[in-house]
Amino acid sequence: MTTANRIVRGPLLVAGVFILAAIGSGSSSAQQVTQHAALQPDLQALQDNAKPRSSQARKPRVPTAVAATDPAASVATTDPATPEAIAKPAKKPQSARGPYYVDFRARTAASYGHAFVWYGKTSEKKVDVAGLHPAGDEVPYILGHLMWVPSETGASYGDLDPQYLTANYRVYLNEADAQKVFAYIKHLQATSPLWNAQTTNCTAFIGRIATYMGLKAPFHLQRPENYINQLRAMNGGRQTAQLAPDAERY
Repeated sequence: MTTANRIVRGPLLVAGVFILAAIGSGSSSAQQVTQHAALQPDLQALQDNAKPRSSQARKPRVPTAVAATDPAASVATTDPATPEAIAKPAKKPQSARGPYYVDFRARTAASYGHAFVWYGKTSEKKVDVAGLHPAGDEVPYILGHLMWVPSETGASYGDLDPQYLTANYRVYLNEADAQKVFAYIKHLQATSPLWNAQTTNCTAFIGRIATYMGLKAPFHLQRPENYINQLRAMNGGRQTAQLAPDAERY
């Protein structure tokens, strides 16, 4: 009986071992299959990311410029969502020249010439003239080289004729400064009753106007043409003048 049981149990043990081995192997294979299935989506995603997507690639944003209808204004933007994208029209450049002027001028004369000024508004043809010269004809002029003689401060013969012009230097002013300068010229005319060839002459008269305007004025004892040319040179040919805020009013 004992021997028979051993004979029967022997094959059963062997069969059990094989069954357990098969079950273990099957379980391992099932786990591998499950793990492989779980990793499949990740592998697929990596493969998809590795593929070139030129047709779906988004082009980088670059700054764009928009031309304005007004040449003096321009609009530039990088992203419509940012505050910098709000278009701000550029300010139009202002003209460097003011609407008013003083023109320092020299002309020929029977002797060594005459210096005077034109002044007014650029948009108007009307011209005001101021200059210091002896009142009368030849006699006051001759006496004026020895003494003071009565003067005139308005236009004299030839001041409005361009064919007599030998030199000029025009300086522009804004409206506020022009009002002060023009008032000063009229004040100077009203307070210059005498003329003298060496002291209170025509070049000294316009030199005071230039000084009031903030320009450098040369020494007055020289020919009018040379005086105007030197006045321009001393001021670097500047075409604008701006009075000091505390400039005296007349």
